[in-house]
Amino acid sequence: MPESKSKFLIPTIGAAVVLTGSLAAYMYFKGGPSGDSSGAIGSAKVVPSTALMATYITTDPQAWTKLQQFGTPEAQNLVAKSLATFNQNIFKESNISYEQDLKPWVGGVMVALLPPNPVKPAQLKTQPAKSQSEPNVLLVVGIKDKISALNFGNKLKAQKGIKFQESDYKGEKITETIDKGKATYSVVLNNSQLVLAPEKQAVEQAIDTFKGQSSFANKEGASSILARGVDVKNTLAQVYVPDYAGMVQQLAAANPQGTQLPPQTLNQLKQVKSMVAGVGVDDAGVRVKAIANIDPQLNKFQYQTTPAKIVGQFPADTFALVSGQGISRSWSALIEQSKDYPEFKQAVGQVRQQLKLVNLDLDKEVIGWMDGEFGFGAIPSNQGVLASVGFGGALLFDTSDRKTAEGTLSKLDNLVKTQSISVAQRNIGGKNVTEWQIPQQGALLAHGWLDQDTLFVALGGPVGEAIAASKAQSLDNSDSFKAVTASLQKPNGGYLYLDMDRTMSLVNRFAAASQPLPPEASAILGSIRGLGITATSPDKSISQVEMLLALKPKTK
Repeated sequence: MPESKSKFLIPTIGAAVVLTGSLAAYMYFKGGPSGDSSGAIGSAKVVPSTALMATYITTDPQAWTKLQQFGTPEAQNLVAKSLATFNQNIFKESNISYEQDLKPWVGGVMVALLPPNPVKPAQLKTQPAKSQSEPNVLLVVGIKDKISALNFGNKLKAQKGIKFQESDYKGEKITETIDKGKATYSVVLNNSQLVLAPEKQAVEQAIDTFKGQSSFANKEGASSILARGVDVKNTLAQVYVPDYAGMVQQLAAANPQGTQLPPQTLNQLKQVKSMVAGVGVDDAGVRVKAIANIDPQLNKFQYQTTPAKIVGQFPADTFALVSGQGISRSWSALIEQSKDYPEFKQAVGQVRQQLKLVNLDLDKEVIGWMDGEFGFGAIPSNQGVLASVGFGGALLFDTSDRKTAEGTLSKLDNLVKTQSISVAQRNIGGKNVTEWQIPQQGALLAHGWLDQDTLFVALGGPVGEAIAASKAQSLDNSDSFKAVTASLQKPNGGYLYLDMDRTMSLVNRFAAASQPLPPEASAILGSIRGLGITATSPDKSISQVEMLLALKPKTK
């Protein structure tokens, strides 16, 4: 988006900039005016039905002040400093104050993305190519105090260097505001909503919608997701996409540097009919939930819940984990869909050929037996071959075909013996473990069976010992894992988990050897306890994703 559009809000109303850019920071410290998420439907009634998507940002003080219970002193100081700098830049050369001039009247804000305006032949010679087909941005700002809004408008008109010009469109007064050569168009509808856009045509379309033309609120696909929303506490924002494939297609077409989407890609996108997402704050941190309405006829991937037992076989200090169910089933679905993608099909064919050279069948011997729950984890270790990197990894698989898995591992053991790597057997915690050992460095890799159906493959001998011995506390009983994942929906399809403190200790270790992290980045990351993501699917027509950014409680 060119600079003239990206900054169109500044000359007309600093409120919109604050709300869409730095509102989160401001509300974090100050709280804000009331404009709860229920206003989304009202705002959508003046957004044209052609809108590709819309985001509603609530200014409900109860929601935003909830953020104040989180954050280290360093993070709080950073946010306060950034806010002060932002406000100074936005309101410089004016006597406008957010607290006095904007807060009393500004309600919730809806940001809608409209399709690009068609470019007339005469315009092709005068407009830069990069701006000829850009989508239009339309803002709808709720007015909760008409007198305060009027006072602000009068104060804005008194600012030096700002020019105003009014025109009539279907009985509504459109104000063109010009500041430093940049124009913004706005209209007040029914004394309750302020509509703004960098293009006059977008404001005219909003007036048409207000006068009775089809709106985003009653658009097919949008009305249902607007009414349903997403169940998160203390909602900060919600995003509505009524036609996912259509949106991506139009945005791709609007990109001058982009190429037309291949038919097979468009067919993939059509699996998702519509989507709604919400961001909220609760006692654990910032939570994001997204719900996608899926076309069951096009959806090839079959969702499976996981028993989550495999999480309990990782040690408590595991700082990153990805778990799930049924790799072989997902692989089969992926191969079926790859028929329409020659490049992917060719890449898979090359991998198959390479594995055949070492007498392995990719589909049957490598992936075919991975039909149960799985987990990939990163575990800290400073011993043996892991001393230089500080961590290793472990892969755990539940399988119903132990015989094939053992045959594959046996072939791999024989293969590495030809590479000056010794293969030896050890007994760890009563379990037979096979290790690939490098002279004077220890085990590079270890594999064995934790029970009749669960195989582990560990990168680094110390990690193999930690998995096989299983003497320490397990990951599912650790305070960090429970804090990040306990509130996520269950049953689910698996977890993506990250312990930020343990991750940062490794990041700082590597950064110290090259270039330390900036203090700002360290402050923000230091206020995060961890990240948890999971997915659920009640049926083939709905897919849900939930993410929790677990934050540390506020400290003095």
